[in-house]
Amino acid sequence: MKRYEEYKDSGVQWLGEIPKHWKERRAKYLFNRENRPISEDDDVITCFRDGQVTLRKNRRTTGFTESFKEIGYQGIKKGDLVIHQMDAFAGAVGISDSDGKGTPVYIVCTPKQDNVYNPYFALVVRHMGLNGYIQSLYRGIRERSSDFRFEVFKQQVLPLPPLAEQEKIVRFLEEKTSSIDALVAEKEKQVQLLNELKEAEIANVITRGLNPEVKMKDSGIPWIGMIPEHWETIPLGAICRTSSICNCCDEELLSVYLDRGVIRFDDDEGKRTNPTSKDLSKYQLVVPGDFVLNNQQAWRGSVGVSKYRGIVSPAYFVFSLSSTIDSEYANYLLRSPMCVYCYNVCSKGVGSIQRNLVWSQLKQKHIPLPPLPEQRAIVVYIEDKCRKVDTLIGDLEAEIEYLKEYKQKLIADCVTGQVNVQGEID
Repeated sequence: MKRYEEYKDSGVQWLGEIPKHWKERRAKYLFNRENRPISEDDDVITCFRDGQVTLRKNRRTTGFTESFKEIGYQGIKKGDLVIHQMDAFAGAVGISDSDGKGTPVYIVCTPKQDNVYNPYFALVVRHMGLNGYIQSLYRGIRERSSDFRFEVFKQQVLPLPPLAEQEKIVRFLEEKTSSIDALVAEKEKQVQLLNELKEAEIANVITRGLNPEVKMKDSGIPWIGMIPEHWETIPLGAICRTSSICNCCDEELLSVYLDRGVIRFDDDEGKRTNPTSKDLSKYQLVVPGDFVLNNQQAWRGSVGVSKYRGIVSPAYFVFSLSSTIDSEYANYLLRSPMCVYCYNVCSKGVGSIQRNLVWSQLKQKHIPLPPLPEQRAIVVYIEDKCRKVDTLIGDLEAEIEYLKEYKQKLIADCVTGQVNVQGEID
């Protein structure tokens, strides 16, 4: 793609140079803010950070306030430009695909002039958010979000190409980004498949061993099934000894995650939502090789054998493991679907997320146990297999990240006139 023949300085820092024949206009001259009445029968519309503005029921139905009377919902029409005041900095800007109602934190706009094409300006404003400009307006006031009110939006200078160019830019980007999205989706499926194959292979060797020719026997336990004839089954309580050492406040904080097992608190990558207690005296010591279960989340698989020394919440179970089981093998075994099934069966509660684990029941559940040398051989096999699969996954994830970055750069270059798409589409 080529550039336009002539450019000029827009006078706007985030915008830079624009094609010479484009204009610059403040948003207040381009848009009206709507405030339409609603009815109770109107479906709720939500503006998401990925730029989709659609009926809430099309995406998710939980985690929202339901009383439209109390918070003053406003009417939204299909084709409206919708800007989420609090999340515009993260890309929550788009065109509504339906009629309905939305919260008052949305700025709902319609064109004030015939030469304004809402889908083009949705891309422009979303770019302003994703390139950090909207966040910069509030730097020093808020750390994580920006209240991008209409009074602020209407003062912003926006590029104004001729209407025909706005429409062509949007059509070009719809075609190109849909192709990119399809590639991303395909690569994400490949990542998912590789992860599933990896987990399936781990589960297989954990319960069947490495030798496909070995003679098998019925374990007599439904959730275990057939195991190698020379393996034994033992109750979980036979390898677990309760450990509850407290008053170790100076130790490093640890956490347990569904997909990662036991990790350092500082490695949670911003996922944590609950604050840590200021009183750490009741937190329990964990040493490398200890088996840790989140009491209320074990039924979902929030367990693991720790590689680290540190302390965990008093709401967790901590066990030291017998020398008859290799700690790394134990981490694979005790996080396997077979064992997660046992945690589920032995957890009680009516909530959809939190259920209390009953250790008196769990300790009686049996697990397969190969000889110690075989356990270690299984660990070596799993780590080698995982290393190869993870390399493939890493390559795919790098390609996915590149495609996503390329997509955003393509959008940015097109909506700001850095490339000329006029000859690229009819």
